[in-house]
Amino acid sequence: MYMVYWTVADNSARTAHAKQFDSADMMSAMTFMEELRAKQRAGQGICFVAMSSENPDSVGHPGVSETSADYQWKKRRR
Repeated sequence: MYMVYWTVADNSARTAHAKQFDSADMMSAMTFMEELRAKQRAGQGICFVAMSSENPDSVGHPGVSETSADYQWKKRRR
């Protein structure tokens, strides 16, 4: 799944927005982002255009975790 986030600034108020896209539809998400950026370049109050993705078939939990005590990493190069 993809989410596109952007902020609309009107005078002193800023309003956050989001739009969801299907996992197989990255092209639509990127096209939508480019439309927002074109509006931004034209002077409309759009800022902070960003995209985030989340893999629904991910095996592990997202983020960083500690390795277990029995983990032994060795560099193979000398």
